[in-house]
Amino acid sequence: MTETHRNNDHKDRSRILIVIGALLLLGGMGMGFLGPLEMYCFYLFSAGGRFAYAGFGFGSFMFGNIAAQIAGYYLIAAVLIPLGYGHIKLLGWARILTVTLAWAWLAVGAPLVILAGFVLLGTKQLPLIAALAALILLALSYFVVPWIVLRFYNSANVRRTFEAKHPKSGSVEEIPQPILVLATLFLFFIVILHLLILFNGIYPLFGKFLYGLPGIVMIDMTIACLLWLTWGIVRRRMWAWWGATILWGLFTSSLIITWLSTGYMELLAGLAFPARELDMLDGIPLQGFHLAILTGVPCLITWILAASAKRFYQ
Repeated sequence: MTETHRNNDHKDRSRILIVIGALLLLGGMGMGFLGPLEMYCFYLFSAGGRFAYAGFGFGSFMFGNIAAQIAGYYLIAAVLIPLGYGHIKLLGWARILTVTLAWAWLAVGAPLVILAGFVLLGTKQLPLIAALAALILLALSYFVVPWIVLRFYNSANVRRTFEAKHPKSGSVEEIPQPILVLATLFLFFIVILHLLILFNGIYPLFGKFLYGLPGIVMIDMTIACLLWLTWGIVRRRMWAWWGATILWGLFTSSLIITWLSTGYMELLAGLAFPARELDMLDGIPLQGFHLAILTGVPCLITWILAASAKRFYQ
């Protein structure tokens, strides 16, 4: 059977894909709209605002929390809007990147869901029903949605619908799926490292946390290396595979060792949050090994993916 016959021998899914694309486009535009609105929270917590308190500002927990949410809105918008366009036009890279994001979400989604639940319940005044509904949606977003996405987009009908519209392969389609997932995870961690600057530049270094300027310098160096290595792994260079495997192995080990060596109260002291925030965070029953699992598992999964991808490099 020829390639043309194979592409025509399928159930056309173009309508549902275009609807999905429109929803993604609208969702991305909505996230982009929420970004500037969330900035208004800075006024609410600043001097004279409704929720103002002493010490709010750059380096405080709430300042970093608001900034992280704003960054999240813009990041989601930057992902959903191109994906929506790609779905509407039935471009092959849209299917591949959607599958890539689903696999990446399975790697890092669990701690993000837990963190989102903590922020939602700890900083938002929600009715009980609304809070329960939000927690259920967060749980479904990790345990159910990725598997539905993978099953749907990896089906022969969806794949051939895209191929029938644009049979020629582009540059994204030529990159192996594990490499795309690895590059996506590295880009995600680059964003996370930027956010750490908002929290007194905290950086794990084999048994202790660096704070302030020393921590920010290490964050900067790690970001630069990850950007360089991400470029190399996408181009499938062997030096990039060695560099990514060694660098991320060291970072993951440093992160886990540091969490296991640092108590929660010691962490709060180093972060130097304002007194009101320390009172709020003091009662959380967290230990170092909890945080080692929460942050170490996604990093470990990423390192395993990097180490097992050697066969794709020249």
